[in-house]
Amino acid sequence: MPPEEDVVAFSDSSDHSLRQRTQQFFHNYSVAVPAIVLAGAIICFALIVGGRFFDPFNLSLIIQQVSIIGTLALGQTLIILTMGIDLSVGAIMILSSVFMGRMAVDYGLPPVIALLIGLAVGAGCGAVNGTLVTRFRLPPFIATLGAWNVFAALTLWFSGAQTIQAQALSSAGALLLWTGNTVGVFGARFSYGSLMMLALVVLLWYVLRWTAWGRHVYATGDDRQAADLAGIRTGRVLLSVYIVAGLICAITAWILIGRIGSVSPQAGFMANLNSITAVVIGGTSLFGGRGSIYGTLMGAVIVGVFRNGLSLAGVEVLWQQFAVGLLVIVAVAIDQWIRKVSV
Repeated sequence: MPPEEDVVAFSDSSDHSLRQRTQQFFHNYSVAVPAIVLAGAIICFALIVGGRFFDPFNLSLIIQQVSIIGTLALGQTLIILTMGIDLSVGAIMILSSVFMGRMAVDYGLPPVIALLIGLAVGAGCGAVNGTLVTRFRLPPFIATLGAWNVFAALTLWFSGAQTIQAQALSSAGALLLWTGNTVGVFGARFSYGSLMMLALVVLLWYVLRWTAWGRHVYATGDDRQAADLAGIRTGRVLLSVYIVAGLICAITAWILIGRIGSVSPQAGFMANLNSITAVVIGGTSLFGGRGSIYGTLMGAVIVGVFRNGLSLAGVEVLWQQFAVGLLVIVAVAIDQWIRKVSV
């Protein structure tokens, strides 16, 4: 019979090995955790609220509700993959929407031109953030925190704190409201804005997975010094990431206009934090170099499922926010645990 201490040592070794294998699995497949959470949430709410949850209208409503934060979070994902963060994404979105609306309504420009100007504003704001981070070597948190206030002030100044109503937008041309139109798919109705979000997910997934630029983004976030030594121009990569993220914010502005049917300088107050929430819950590491675009989509859908399911169950908005906050804490704790695989 083996000594008792040998049995204990074998048991500890076995448990340690199992923990390492589990950590390694979740490290290699960052989308596994959000997939498990999403599946568990769907099952739980299906049992709690019954068939109402799987009603096609309700499912399409969840997708439409997360289209704004989900699209905004795609740009945030690119930045977090490079070990950065952007606190100004919501402000860029609102500033771009105000430019689109005012150029079409107040300045009488064709809607296509107004839309292009708004997209250029978003990309330009991203270029400003990227320049602060790369050229002036400012920490992304500080740079984008300052930019958030600057862009918000510019929004209030340029808009005059006035909302442009749907009637004025329709008179100027229906293009800006086009993303709010819906199309029937398998008994459900999806807005063009939500379909644009899904198309962006596919495009960015392809770019990150199959192009040199995507590999450079991951390499820069994983270890910038090693990427520099490998010949990657990390400064250019970071600048391009912020520009692309700013452009995505402007696209989100177009979706936002269609979603709410107006241009409001007060919209999207919590968009910055909500976008980070979707990214973190989706399994992207705040320390860069690990994560995926479809994980972010899952993160946004998880938040939407929780809010929708709790609402159908009659839970107050206060406790819905409480549940989402717990999700973020758990997601960051899991990320920290997974990162120990390399220690």
